[in-house]
Amino acid sequence: METTPIEERRAAELNPDAQAVLDTLVEVDAPDISQLSPEQVRALLGDFFTPDIEPEPIAAVDERKIRADARDIRVRTYNPDPDQSLPVVVYFHGGGWVVGNLNTHDKVARALAKEGECVVVSVDYRKGPEHPFPGAVEDAYLATKWAADNANELGAGNGLAVAGESAGGTLATVVAQMAVEKEIGSPEIDHQLLFYPVTNYSYDTHSYEENRDGFFLTARGMAWFWSHYLRDETDGANLRASPLRAPERILAELPPATLITGGYDPLRDEQYAYAEALENAGVPVEHIHYEDMIHDFANMSQLSEPFPDIEAANDAHERAGEALRTAFE
Repeated sequence: METTPIEERRAAELNPDAQAVLDTLVEVDAPDISQLSPEQVRALLGDFFTPDIEPEPIAAVDERKIRADARDIRVRTYNPDPDQSLPVVVYFHGGGWVVGNLNTHDKVARALAKEGECVVVSVDYRKGPEHPFPGAVEDAYLATKWAADNANELGAGNGLAVAGESAGGTLATVVAQMAVEKEIGSPEIDHQLLFYPVTNYSYDTHSYEENRDGFFLTARGMAWFWSHYLRDETDGANLRASPLRAPERILAELPPATLITGGYDPLRDEQYAYAEALENAGVPVEHIHYEDMIHDFANMSQLSEPFPDIEAANDAHERAGEALRTAFE
């Protein structure tokens, strides 16, 4: 496989929309999240990602609690066409396994339902530090199995995919790995859609140095997320936290993947490494790279005032939807 040289993975200049978001963060004197508590960061990013506007209309949106392994997991389903039997996409929001919820990533779930012509099941998994690793992983797998087992109730069928952003992208590919390992009774996953996932508990890549500060997600911020998610260093070496460390025998059994990444992301090079590992294992990978974009940009199509919107987010939604439609053909 030909891998893009590291020096060519980042554009010479940041996208103007992304730069405008970063400039506004400076203007409003946004705090360094590594100095805040989880509750403070949840409130801060909750406001940032949840604008007071009318959402993209979807024919049927329903919220419920599902019972799995003696606990409740809240999910929100989006069905763009209840008269049709559509594929299911189980979606996991981002937020470093610590912050984020069904509302902060509602716009992305709606976009995937519309553009992908599928029923989206968005999962409000447990988060650290109240519920550290592997709580989020367990909820993600159980919710995926529930969606597969209850496709008829959801008015769905004809395929199953997992999708997620950032920490949610990690959960999506980890669920796919777990489905391979468990075999009996596991959901049959047809595709994995991964927006800039975390793939390895490590900070030793070129992109961590190149994008350490100043581009939304910082190295300090990522260390803060890990510290509130993992119980100890041993957890970081677990395949459920670092899917890049999975052996080839597991990777080789994974479904095709669509990977969406940004050049100004500290996690960029571990995402490239995961795409290469999948391809080396024989897994078809479509890697869509926005060399002038920051981490989390796909969730920035509509931000709260006074922040501008990132137009490339809409392009990412459209291309993700196209990938899903193709996967389910």
